[in-house]
Amino acid sequence: MTTIVAVKHQGEIAIAGDGQVTMGEKYIMKASAHKVRRIFDDQVIIGFAGGVADAFTLSDWFEKKLRTYAGDLQRSAVELAQDWRKDPTLQKLEAMLIAFDQKQLLLISGNGEVIAPDEDVIAIGSGGNFAQAAAIAMTRQAPAMKAVDIAHEAIDIAADIDIFTNHEIITDQF
Repeated sequence: MTTIVAVKHQGEIAIAGDGQVTMGEKYIMKASAHKVRRIFDDQVIIGFAGGVADAFTLSDWFEKKLRTYAGDLQRSAVELAQDWRKDPTLQKLEAMLIAFDQKQLLLISGNGEVIAPDEDVIAIGSGGNFAQAAAIAMTRQAPAMKAVDIAHEAIDIAADIDIFTNHEIITDQF
């Protein structure tokens, strides 16, 4: 389990994710995993929750879509979501992705959903609801905060509440 949150705020987009990898419901396998990475020649940043191998498969598939559609984030995301629903191999993958470039922020799921958030905050994973609520509150009440600081603090708050989220936080931003 994990928590990933992305925030678009004051002209910046940032993402943060914790590093915990849990086996089942009782065993922490690793505390410092990197679930945030850059793809497509560093033009797109993704964060993932779910099975690590599944997430890497999806990120590779997504990067191929970005290359096919000349970096068009939304079109690539829609094409990935369509393939994910139709392809029997992809259907078995259990992961979710947050993806963004310098303009757009999207959630991509295996249910065929490609969502641009209304509040410019999106979160996934076991502590996603906690992180999303915290980030939305900060964007509303602390407009001077930087997007990267909001994302980091949101994961920190989620880690205090969700046992599947830790304080080993990785951030990235445009």
